[in-house]
Amino acid sequence: MSETLGAVQNKPTRYLETFENPNPERDYHVRIDSPEFTCLCPKTGQPDFAEIKLDYVPNELCVELKSLKFYYWSFRDEGHFHEKVTNMIANDLIELLDPRHLKVTAIFNVRGGVYTTVEVEHSKD
Repeated sequence: MSETLGAVQNKPTRYLETFENPNPERDYHVRIDSPEFTCLCPKTGQPDFAEIKLDYVPNELCVELKSLKFYYWSFRDEGHFHEKVTNMIANDLIELLDPRHLKVTAIFNVRGGVYTTVEVEHSKD
Protein backbone atom coordinates (compact mmCIF):
# COMPACT_ATOMS: atom_id res chain seq x y z
CA MET A 1 0.00 0.00 0.00
CA SER A 2 1.38 3.41 -0.92
CA GLU A 3 0.66 6.78 0.57
CA THR A 4 -0.03 9.92 -1.40
CA LEU A 5 1.78 12.88 0.12
CA GLY A 6 0.00 15.46 -2.00
CA ALA A 7 -0.08 16.43 -5.63
CA VAL A 8 3.21 16.01 -7.43
CA GLN A 9 4.17 19.02 -9.51
CA ASN A 10 5.24 17.86 -12.95
CA LYS A 11 4.66 20.81 -15.22
CA PRO A 12 6.02 24.34 -15.54
CA THR A 13 4.39 27.17 -13.66
CA ARG A 14 5.03 30.85 -12.98
CA TYR A 15 3.90 30.42 -9.35
CA LEU A 16 6.81 31.03 -6.98
CA GLU A 17 6.66 29.96 -3.36
CA THR A 18 8.44 31.62 -0.46
CA PHE A 19 9.31 30.89 3.13
CA GLU A 20 10.24 33.19 5.99
CA ASN A 21 13.86 34.26 6.21
CA PRO A 22 15.25 32.31 9.18
CA ASN A 23 17.72 35.12 10.01
CA PRO A 24 16.21 38.46 8.95
CA GLU A 25 18.46 40.36 11.35
CA ARG A 26 21.56 39.43 9.31
CA ASP A 27 22.69 40.17 5.77
CA TYR A 28 23.73 36.98 3.99
CA HIS A 29 23.83 35.87 0.37
CA VAL A 30 21.78 33.09 -1.17
CA ARG A 31 23.37 31.89 -4.41
CA ILE A 32 21.47 29.55 -6.72
CA ASP A 33 22.96 28.31 -9.98
CA SER A 34 20.66 26.78 -12.58
CA PRO A 35 22.72 25.48 -15.53
CA GLU A 36 19.78 24.10 -17.56
CA PHE A 37 17.67 27.15 -18.40
CA THR A 38 16.08 27.20 -21.85
CA CYS A 39 13.87 29.50 -23.82
CA LEU A 40 13.36 30.05 -27.54
CA CYS A 41 14.97 32.57 -29.85
CA PRO A 42 12.17 34.98 -30.81
CA LYS A 43 13.58 35.29 -34.35
CA THR A 44 14.24 31.65 -35.28
CA GLY A 45 12.29 29.61 -32.73
CA GLN A 46 15.43 27.63 -31.97
CA PRO A 47 16.26 26.84 -28.33
CA ASP A 48 18.56 29.13 -26.38
CA PHE A 49 20.42 27.51 -23.50
CA ALA A 50 21.72 29.43 -20.50
CA GLU A 51 22.97 29.20 -16.97
CA ILE A 52 21.01 31.43 -14.62
CA LYS A 53 22.91 32.59 -11.55
CA LEU A 54 20.78 34.13 -8.82
CA ASP A 55 22.46 35.92 -5.93
CA TYR A 56 20.30 37.72 -3.39
CA VAL A 57 20.35 39.04 0.15
CA PRO A 58 16.94 38.20 1.59
CA ASN A 59 14.81 40.64 3.48
CA GLU A 60 11.78 38.94 5.06
CA LEU A 61 11.33 36.13 2.51
CA CYS A 62 13.36 33.50 0.67
CA VAL A 63 12.40 31.74 -2.56
CA GLU A 64 11.59 28.04 -2.35
CA LEU A 65 13.88 26.07 -4.68
CA LYS A 66 11.46 23.58 -6.22
CA SER A 67 9.09 26.37 -7.22
CA LEU A 68 12.03 28.28 -8.72
CA LYS A 69 12.92 25.23 -10.82
CA PHE A 70 9.37 24.99 -12.20
CA TYR A 71 9.31 28.76 -12.74
CA TYR A 72 12.48 28.59 -14.87
CA TRP A 73 10.98 25.65 -16.75
CA SER A 74 7.96 27.82 -17.70
CA PHE A 75 10.13 29.79 -20.14
CA ARG A 76 11.10 26.70 -22.17
CA ASP A 77 8.52 27.15 -24.95
CA GLU A 78 8.50 30.95 -25.04
CA GLY A 79 10.43 33.22 -27.38
CA HIS A 80 12.36 35.96 -25.59
CA PHE A 81 15.42 38.06 -26.28
CA HIS A 82 18.15 37.41 -23.71
CA GLU A 83 17.82 40.89 -22.24
CA LYS A 84 14.05 40.58 -21.84
CA VAL A 85 13.97 37.17 -20.18
CA THR A 86 16.72 38.10 -17.71
CA ASN A 87 14.84 41.26 -16.72
CA MET A 88 11.56 39.32 -16.44
CA ILE A 89 13.16 36.91 -13.99
CA ALA A 90 14.69 39.75 -11.96
CA ASN A 91 11.42 41.72 -11.90
CA ASP A 92 9.38 38.73 -10.72
CA LEU A 93 11.85 37.91 -7.95
CA ILE A 94 12.13 41.55 -6.83
CA GLU A 95 8.35 41.84 -6.67
CA LEU A 96 8.02 38.54 -4.81
CA LEU A 97 10.87 38.84 -2.32
CA ASP A 98 11.54 42.57 -1.89
CA PRO A 99 15.19 41.59 -1.30
CA ARG A 100 17.86 43.81 0.20
CA HIS A 101 19.96 43.05 -2.86
CA LEU A 102 19.48 40.86 -5.92
CA LYS A 103 21.55 40.02 -8.96
CA VAL A 104 20.49 37.78 -11.84
CA THR A 105 23.18 36.75 -14.31
CA ALA A 106 22.15 34.87 -17.44
CA ILE A 107 25.05 33.29 -19.32
CA PHE A 108 23.76 32.17 -22.70
CA ASN A 109 25.56 29.50 -24.70
CA VAL A 110 27.26 30.36 -27.96
CA ARG A 111 25.03 31.11 -30.93
CA GLY A 112 26.68 31.98 -34.25
CA GLY A 113 30.05 32.46 -32.59
CA VAL A 114 28.67 34.94 -30.01
CA TYR A 115 28.23 34.46 -26.28
CA THR A 116 25.81 36.70 -24.42
CA THR A 117 25.80 37.44 -20.69
CA VAL A 118 23.09 39.66 -19.22
CA GLU A 119 23.28 40.92 -15.63
CA VAL A 120 20.46 42.64 -13.80
CA GLU A 121 21.17 44.12 -10.38
CA HIS A 122 18.83 45.64 -7.79
CA SER A 123 19.44 47.14 -4.36
CA LYS A 124 16.79 48.15 -1.86
CA ASP A 125 16.82 51.85 -1.03
